[in-house]
Amino acid sequence: MTTTSTAGTRRSSRSRLSRVESRQALGFMSPALVGLALFTIVPVGLSIVMSLFHWPAFGERSFAGLGNYVALFTQNPDFWPALRNSAVFALLYVPLNLVVALSLALALGPRIRGRAAFRVLFFIPVVTPIVANALVWKMLLQPQGLFNGISVSVFGVELPNFLADQNWAMVMVVVMSVWQGMGYNMLIFSAALEQLPAPVVEAARIDGAQGWRMLRSVVLPMLSPSIFFATVMTVITALQVFAQPQLLTGGGPGNSTLPLVQFIYNQGFKFQDLGLAAAAAWVLFVLIIGLTAFQFRAQKRWVHYEH
Repeated sequence: MTTTSTAGTRRSSRSRLSRVESRQALGFMSPALVGLALFTIVPVGLSIVMSLFHWPAFGERSFAGLGNYVALFTQNPDFWPALRNSAVFALLYVPLNLVVALSLALALGPRIRGRAAFRVLFFIPVVTPIVANALVWKMLLQPQGLFNGISVSVFGVELPNFLADQNWAMVMVVVMSVWQGMGYNMLIFSAALEQLPAPVVEAARIDGAQGWRMLRSVVLPMLSPSIFFATVMTVITALQVFAQPQLLTGGGPGNSTLPLVQFIYNQGFKFQDLGLAAAAAWVLFVLIIGLTAFQFRAQKRWVHYEH
């Protein structure tokens, strides 16, 4: 009888302690939960509602149903060019970013003296304000800029006005963006390279694997989880590009560098059609979620995890 009473007392004490700890945990978490609710959950819910209404910044609102989505795909002349530009930017930016970052990570191997300093040097653009980076690149690429000045003085050749030429504007936005973001993936790949199992690499060398064969058959398969992570994050970043084209070209010339996020910005803040902007934002959300889900399904064919 005493044993049963003691066990019951212990369970009751543990239950009270658990409730106290739960209240304490909730108290510590409450600031973050309030912030999450106010700045994430509520805006997301409101954006869904806004996308279903004709919602001018000033004026009377009316229910539109799916009218904003229909207008996006059938009536707005800028939506399809913006969607195409986002796709073109992603198709150019993602592979270039990954290839340059991986090449730098491989080049800055253990035998390179001062590789830590080089890593910091290549990572600086990532943490530098993107507005400052874009403005510096804009000054460099202008006809009166440094690049054209060097070309004229050294080679006697005048460069085109890159940011005003439809054939070059998107290319320059991609080049600036790769320069801005390659350092992040470089650090990911560098860390992954340092974690490669030495016995496997040494065994491959003994078997005669060198150079490209070592990279293709040994290094890249073991790096595939890091490459997969970098690919997913880089695709999401590419589809959300805004500051670079906004600051370098303003979306021009014409609409040749207008991405989807800048289209959303223009609809909401320039044309003050918040309902249409919210609908475009949800189209972008579905696009990103769909591509991310596809990448997670496709990873089973090429990503190799250690078990």
